[in-house]
Amino acid sequence: MTGDWSWLVPLPVVLPLSGAGLTLALARRPRLQRIVTVAVLSLVLAVSAGLLVLADGGPVVVDVGGWAAPVGIDLVVDRLSALMLTVSSAVTLCVLLYSLAQGQQDGEGQAPISIYHPTYLVLSAGVANAFLSGDLFNIYVGFEILLAASYVLITLSGTGERIRAGTVYVVVAILSSLLFLVAIGGIYAATGTVNLAQLAIRLPEIDPGVRLVLQVLLLLAFGIKAAVFPLSAWLPDSYPTAPAPVTAVFAGLLTKVGVYAIIRTQSLLFPEGRVDDVLLWLALATMVVGILGAVAQDDVKRLLSFTLVSHIGYMVFGIALGTETGWTAAIYYVVHHITVQTALFLVVGLVERYGGTTSLDRLGGLAKLAPVLAVLFFVPAMNLAGIPPMSGFLGKVGLIEAGVEVGTPLAYALVVGSVVTSLLTLYALVKAWNKAFWQTPPEELPGATMPASMIVPAGALVGVSLALTVVAGPLYAYTERAATTLIDRTPYIEAVLPDGLRGEGESADVAETDDESGSDAAVEVEP
Repeated sequence: MTGDWSWLVPLPVVLPLSGAGLTLALARRPRLQRIVTVAVLSLVLAVSAGLLVLADGGPVVVDVGGWAAPVGIDLVVDRLSALMLTVSSAVTLCVLLYSLAQGQQDGEGQAPISIYHPTYLVLSAGVANAFLSGDLFNIYVGFEILLAASYVLITLSGTGERIRAGTVYVVVAILSSLLFLVAIGGIYAATGTVNLAQLAIRLPEIDPGVRLVLQVLLLLAFGIKAAVFPLSAWLPDSYPTAPAPVTAVFAGLLTKVGVYAIIRTQSLLFPEGRVDDVLLWLALATMVVGILGAVAQDDVKRLLSFTLVSHIGYMVFGIALGTETGWTAAIYYVVHHITVQTALFLVVGLVERYGGTTSLDRLGGLAKLAPVLAVLFFVPAMNLAGIPPMSGFLGKVGLIEAGVEVGTPLAYALVVGSVVTSLLTLYALVKAWNKAFWQTPPEELPGATMPASMIVPAGALVGVSLALTVVAGPLYAYTERAATTLIDRTPYIEAVLPDGLRGEGESADVAETDDESGSDAAVEVEP
């Protein structure tokens, strides 16, 4: 569907890229850089909220450069992409405000501000491009944009530990991108297109064995980005070394872009579910291995990194079930996890600032020394653990209901695994809560000041995570409508290709055929 408001669709990509160029030009004017970055991301959040409402009436499509599909690249907003875009915009804005407050408190000389602002905006543009793209290669471009920005952010300040972690991150990301590129090349060779809507029509027509190989290649590429076990070993070593705001935005968004890509391709391109059982086993392994790693940690940053891996398993669980209930719960859980995990990492940044460390053996007494900090940690921690009636509990109940609905032995094994993982998450977070906030500290803590300008963004994100519980009914209904659209692929395909299998775009081959036949009728180009 293309309406009068379709001009909003490119803005979440265009605005941050334009802002990045402007902030780079203002490298010697840090105050103006801050103003521009905050203004741009605020506008992106407002546009995303508008698209959330607009997409509820059906997919909204924009042909980039006026070139219609499948010849040109499309940006497509449906319920799923609009929801992901809105949540990610809110998270990036809160993290930005937190990082600005931290930079002002520590002194501008402590961080390369001239680099940070344009890089952060480029990261935001890459995330938005990945969510909006209706073209497989353009999703790859979105990944590369956000990964290039993340390379810079993860190595900010240039310490040896961060350079080492950044090197590991770069190598893994390049491997993932290489697999993705090989998959795209194979898909284009087999079908003659990389447009998602046209692929949904053409992929079922190719050899099933070839289709399975292509599906596995995409899952390997996205599985690395989403940190699905056994492709997740890189994450706990990479994320904790970065500055708190960078770790927070990475934990909240980067893995979820991988999860989004799995949801989009599995539902639209490979709806037959040939690898669903394998995905269920991987989901179970991701849950269990991740949470066992978390239980063993004595550093709160690494503990949260392992819980991040573990809870990716819940999302893969819902995806692998392949039912409307499973898709609904998976999408809801993604939204919940983005906000809660980001909030926790921001709060742990405050803990590190006040206590001088994130080691649980060296912290203690924070409940008495910083009661506000104790509350800010406790609320999202219990939400992540799935304590009722919070959003984490609602999402897990939805996934359990979906598993019971399927009723296979493997689905029941995932139900049991999800319950055990939830209990172990509670155990790990309660252990961290007791050690950091209630035990007697082995030595006096530094007690650095925590400005309100840092507490407010972290508190706002905690508030958003609680708001997901308050609006759980409408939100869950929205995710259910999004899941229905995913299963019924027709609205997406018809919105992108309104003129039938070939769409409105006209290639040179088609034009030549039309000239020879003397007819204006559209001719389908075979792969």
